[in-house]
Amino acid sequence: MAEERVKDSLSEKHSVRSGSRVSSSVSLKSDNSKGGRPPNFRGKTPSSVKRFFHLGKSKHPPLNLGEKTPSSAESFQYELPDSRNKTHRSQKSFRGHLQKIFENLESKIIKFVKKELKNFRKILQNENRQEFVKEFNENSSGITEAALDLTLFFLREMKQDQAADTLQGELLYINQLKCSLKKKYQSVFEGIAQQGDSTLLNNIYTDLYITQGASEQVNTEHEIRQIEAVSRRHQSLEIQVECKHLFEAAEQDDQIRTVLTKGVAGIGKSVSVQKFVLDWAEGKENQDISFIFPLPFREMNLKEKERQSLKDLITQFFPETEGLNLTRSTRFKVLFILDGLDECRLPLNFAGNETCRDVSSAVSLDVLLTNLIKGNLLPSALIWITSRPAAARKIPADCIDRLTEIRGFNDAQKEEYFRKRLTDQNQAREIIDHIKQSKSLFIMCHIPVLCWISATVLQNILKLKHRAHAETLQESPKTLTQMYTHFLRFQIQQSRRKYDGENTADVSWDPNLILSLGKLAFQQLDRNNVIFYESDLKDCGIDVYKASVYSGMCTQIFKEETGIILGTMYCFLHLSIQEFIAALYQHLILDNNKKQAEKSRNKVMINLLKTAVDKALESENGHLDLYLRFLLSLSLQSNRQLLRGLLTQQDDSDQSKEEIIAYIKQKLEGNLSPERSINLFYCLNELNDQTLLKEIQSHLRRGSLSSARLSPAQWSALVFVLLTSEEELEEFELQKFQRSDECLIRLSAVIKTSKRAQ
Repeated sequence: MAEERVKDSLSEKHSVRSGSRVSSSVSLKSDNSKGGRPPNFRGKTPSSVKRFFHLGKSKHPPLNLGEKTPSSAESFQYELPDSRNKTHRSQKSFRGHLQKIFENLESKIIKFVKKELKNFRKILQNENRQEFVKEFNENSSGITEAALDLTLFFLREMKQDQAADTLQGELLYINQLKCSLKKKYQSVFEGIAQQGDSTLLNNIYTDLYITQGASEQVNTEHEIRQIEAVSRRHQSLEIQVECKHLFEAAEQDDQIRTVLTKGVAGIGKSVSVQKFVLDWAEGKENQDISFIFPLPFREMNLKEKERQSLKDLITQFFPETEGLNLTRSTRFKVLFILDGLDECRLPLNFAGNETCRDVSSAVSLDVLLTNLIKGNLLPSALIWITSRPAAARKIPADCIDRLTEIRGFNDAQKEEYFRKRLTDQNQAREIIDHIKQSKSLFIMCHIPVLCWISATVLQNILKLKHRAHAETLQESPKTLTQMYTHFLRFQIQQSRRKYDGENTADVSWDPNLILSLGKLAFQQLDRNNVIFYESDLKDCGIDVYKASVYSGMCTQIFKEETGIILGTMYCFLHLSIQEFIAALYQHLILDNNKKQAEKSRNKVMINLLKTAVDKALESENGHLDLYLRFLLSLSLQSNRQLLRGLLTQQDDSDQSKEEIIAYIKQKLEGNLSPERSINLFYCLNELNDQTLLKEIQSHLRRGSLSSARLSPAQWSALVFVLLTSEEELEEFELQKFQRSDECLIRLSAVIKTSKRAQ
């Protein structure tokens, strides 16, 4: 009975611990505690010790350790009724058996404590550590946690702080961190976190193609163009790296501390981070790592002006680890994930920043991060940095041990994504077949976010087709601009149905909303920014207190994200959506200028398009390339019809169209890189002009390229045709073309994509 009371007292779970509750600050100043003798509990007892014996609320009174303990007789006399002799005899008999009861109780407690101490010792000796830690975290109860509390208390009394820190980290902090990260990362939101549909990551995750090293020629390329330019490079020539093995060196003696992973916007960098962390938190992968701390740059930006220590930074992002001392135990293997280097607003002055080696020293965030990456702070910690290609150069090469590149989906992975994303497999096959019909769209689907946009649009069109009992997708998008226009229309319709009850086939536009978002998109694109803050929204006339309304009006177009006790950031769902809305904004501004005559208006349009071509070619990292495609394509009446009610409808001006096409072809005659030429060919494709491509295809069919002298524009067209052909280049025979140094230089990009070249 007494034994049951003790167990009942110990059965309740602890409240969330921190290091301060059972730490070196707990000290019993008693001579009896030295020399291995038990502590003297007769004096004032620390509250933490009381908690060892009385956890939570119990129907029984706690054991009184701080006052004089009454004798057994006194204790039970208190409970005796005056008029019940039978109960009195029972109590008297019970007191006679107390010695035997407590001997049995002592035996059980000692046996239990010995077993737990044996397990704790195994952890410190690294014997079956992972198995026991997993079992402890999954099956721990109040009584096992009480045993841990007692062990930690007495270890600190014995000044064995490192052993106590290791145990506390392994069994408390790691478990709490894993639980927190699992809850945060197990789901993905399609669209706005507050309004989008939550999906379990493990149900839809598709492996990405990640390679060792990275191609120098694409280091500064724009997000979309990079994928198109290198997607044909044969993957058998590259070393593939699995995300879960990023820190595993090929040679046993090599050590990889810092990994930099490059990839374009939307290619899956953050999702790869999410999957890596989730697998760790669920105990599936990388269990040799004790702690993983994901630190997104977009959230750290909000702390850029504050001075803080690394310890403070970790506590702010992961409050469940408060009290953790990473420097005390050499057993802890720690990984910091710095996600989104391209979103970093810090200078990252590696050469000029002061040196900092103390995790408790308060410094600027810039100093803190540069010292962490260089290895001055926690030199044993692993670092994983993700970045868009153009921003990767912010990290000095001597700070990087491994460079990897995410290429997105290969062709098989694209199809796998659609099959996972769509529950109706017949619908999935129909969508896959349609996308394959457009080479441009199929190549673009290397980017996972664009797969999602395509799935969203085509799924909606299929529903309408089936309702109308049509056999083909007559209204389906054939170009990138048409795909994004359909996506915008669909999201506006969805929000109108949800918030206003509208359910019409046409779209009820809000021009002021599009103008506000368009101004934000254009201005920030011009500054090469993808993350915005409250001040940016205010500058564009967007009421930050009604941001959720704007998000609701354009569901899944404009996204609001809240950092951990840091603040709120805003961004478009994907960089390409920002570019599309920026281009749409330019056409809206032109339409709103009522004072211009039609003739004058066409002239202004041509000047706008020519200027955009020039600026795109001058951009160092090509950040205006896709914006240019959208801008050119939205000048066509066939595309403006999808935006009727928002853009003015006008007759196609053959003169204006031919003038801008001639201007682009003139640029192709210049000495452009293959990548720059490719984007201009995509621009011609958006303008429905394929004259150069047809010329080259005719030459290829006749086999007359060995003697033909090609202009620079024709060389560019040849490269474009070969890079985007349906057939994989098994072997490229250079002798079929004109034998010259110019030919070798012009076709170098094609040679690199083929398995073999003669």
